[in-house]
Amino acid sequence: MILLVLAYLGGVLTILSPCILPVLPFVFARAGQPFLRSGLPMLCGMAITFAGVATLAAVGGGWAVQANQYGRFAALLMLAFFGMTLVFPVLADRVARPLVAIGARLSQSAEHDDHGTASLLPSFLLGVATGLLWAPCAGPILGLVLTGAALQGANVGTSLLLLAYAAGAATSLAIALLVGGRVFVMMKKSLGAGEWIRRGLGLAVLAGVVAISLGLDTGLLTRFSLARTGGFESALVDAIRPRSATAQEASGGAESTSEPSKASSAATLPVERIAPSLDGADEWLNSKPLTAADLRGKVVLVDFWTYSCINCLRALPYVRAWAEKYKDQGLIVIGVHAPEFAFEKDVDNVRRAVRDNEIAYPVAIDNDYAIWRAFKNEYWPAHYFIDAQGRIRHHHFGEGKYDESERVIQQLLAESGRSHVSADLVKTQAAGAQLASDLGDVQSPETYAGYARAANFASTGGQVKDAAHVYAAPVEPARNQWGLAGNWSVGEEKADLLAAGGRIVYRFHARDLHLVLGPSTNGKPVRFRVRIDGAAPGQNHGTDTDNDGNGVITEQRLYQLIRSSGEVKDRTFDIEFIDPGAQAFAFTFG
Repeated sequence: MILLVLAYLGGVLTILSPCILPVLPFVFARAGQPFLRSGLPMLCGMAITFAGVATLAAVGGGWAVQANQYGRFAALLMLAFFGMTLVFPVLADRVARPLVAIGARLSQSAEHDDHGTASLLPSFLLGVATGLLWAPCAGPILGLVLTGAALQGANVGTSLLLLAYAAGAATSLAIALLVGGRVFVMMKKSLGAGEWIRRGLGLAVLAGVVAISLGLDTGLLTRFSLARTGGFESALVDAIRPRSATAQEASGGAESTSEPSKASSAATLPVERIAPSLDGADEWLNSKPLTAADLRGKVVLVDFWTYSCINCLRALPYVRAWAEKYKDQGLIVIGVHAPEFAFEKDVDNVRRAVRDNEIAYPVAIDNDYAIWRAFKNEYWPAHYFIDAQGRIRHHHFGEGKYDESERVIQQLLAESGRSHVSADLVKTQAAGAQLASDLGDVQSPETYAGYARAANFASTGGQVKDAAHVYAAPVEPARNQWGLAGNWSVGEEKADLLAAGGRIVYRFHARDLHLVLGPSTNGKPVRFRVRIDGAAPGQNHGTDTDNDGNGVITEQRLYQLIRSSGEVKDRTFDIEFIDPGAQAFAFTFG
């Protein structure tokens, strides 16, 4: 219920977003008509269609996105006809009566049926068309809803959350429509200019169609805002789901989350629930498939991770150390690899990451999120502590609180009857990307390159979806703004470089800068060169670059490109790809 309210409030705030501008003409074209039989059916059609399409896009894969493109094209034609009938109703009827029948029905019959009352169906159809075209600016709340939809799979909860978001938007638009309708009536009475107002609305509808056709609703407009709602949305999310200074990978707006511990001391550990089965894994690494019988009488730590997640990598030194220290005292550590990006579903990639990260404990490949959903998990990393009776007694989301987590392991081992359980705490020697971040200096969020979750994109014209486009990098980006330069094709989850010499620029504030990269589709390595504030990084280079900023993309993984050795301040990062074919997925910081 709380999440439904949160989604609804996020939708209400869209009235302050610039991405609502292209659909406003479609809504206000109903101004002056009875709200219950004209405006309301249209808003209902818009909300229901948006929720349905967004659900399919989140869980249905590429075919759903392609189907939606055809639907958008049909909706653009319908609304273009509607706009033409508003501007030239007589001309439209004479020139193309059969083709304009739908538009005429929407524009004229929607106003009054044979009995003099507004007709429901045409207004609802207009709402359906608007719902197919509406692309809201994705703030923290919508990001949370869409990411949860993609991970949890198709279910009633997913659709209800998206419908709540759309209902919130419809509510704010309804208020605007009611106010606008009264103004419309007053202007008709006082100025006698009803026909000119009608034509003006028609021109506005056509302008909206043009704006959406050119991609301005998802490109240029996302860079401007009459009111910054992101901070308020983030505050709402924080109020409902408390989080620590570390960020949450899965939320889309942050990198990791840590909930307050439910066990403030070793004296009390509540029973949260019975641990779900680990059935459903696609494959197991380092072990045969583990069943409930195999785990009976053992203390189990389940670690949800994915190998390009920087927060997961920084937690790994502790998880490895616990697995090694307590393996002879009754602890079994199980890593559940649940992918965030498509390339992380490649078992060979995961097998390589397990080897490179020196993971010796069992790893379950959860490409279909069967175990993820069974645990009702929402985070990377997430640690679930299970006692010898198969009950979850503690959980921790995100980085940090490693001493407390180890004390939980020690208590559960003692409860299971183990004697002489070690009472000291592990000491880790982390390096490279696994070195703990300096959270006080991290003022840049995880940032995705794909258009599905991209934010703060500052190249002129915005991102062009699923098409080759030559971008120009922003000259002076503000903090946390970024952009592309060169010939790129931006997809849902990544940006593909089509020609040598392409660049990515990011203005950031953090000690470390990481970028999830991959080579070309044929596996050919891609050389790159990094600059920071226009110069070679020198002693500020990361583990995957040298002093001159040179590096090579050889596999799909997280690359550490910058580790600042001095004062942490705003810096401009620039990476140039010497070869074509680079794939860029996401920035993370530490």
